[in-house]
Amino acid sequence: MSKLYLVPSPIGNLADITYRAVKVLEEASLVLAEDTRTSGILLRHYNINKPITPYHQHNEHKVLQHLVQQLQSGKTMALITDAGTPGVSDPGFLLVRECVRAGVPVECLPGATAFVPALVNSGIPMNRFAFEGFLPLKKGRHTLFTQLATDQRTLVFYESPQRLVRTLADMIEYFGPDRQCCVSRELTKMFEENKRGTLQEVHDYFSEKGVKGEIVLIVEGKA
Repeated sequence: MSKLYLVPSPIGNLADITYRAVKVLEEASLVLAEDTRTSGILLRHYNINKPITPYHQHNEHKVLQHLVQQLQSGKTMALITDAGTPGVSDPGFLLVRECVRAGVPVECLPGATAFVPALVNSGIPMNRFAFEGFLPLKKGRHTLFTQLATDQRTLVFYESPQRLVRTLADMIEYFGPDRQCCVSRELTKMFEENKRGTLQEVHDYFSEKGVKGEIVLIVEGKA
């Protein structure tokens, strides 16, 4: 029976994948990958030899209907991204939506997502939180920060190492310097770091030290 599987992939440590995820990848007719080179490393590590084709933000509109037609014809596909769960700040939403509209079964496996361990590990309340993903670079940035400044929920962001210090400086301006935060970088990897403190303290730390690796930023809500 045809089905689209969304398969979470490790966010750093290749051991962080479930037995079921490996089984689904082994049995899929086709593996869709955000970057076939990156995903190829994972597949080779687990001795999975399956056809693999690119599916990313630059081609998803072009190949969408073709993939749905293949699924409708009886194929089973597994979608993986470079790291984490497909659709969470990564390609996946458009294909899922189109499959739902076409009546193609969709199943998402549980597994790695970077913001969950970062949130749990932050020491900041997690009973209510808002996942914001990547912030706008220009258009809409001021409006979003203004809205979030009064939000009482814990706020969760993804950020690039090149923009982290600037983002922390913007948050100091809109949220104030004393909000608690935690920057988690290189999660599950050898040089994992979780830097906790006020926005000002964490800003000053990374301004002096520099930033490397993938970033999750957790910020407490307005008191």
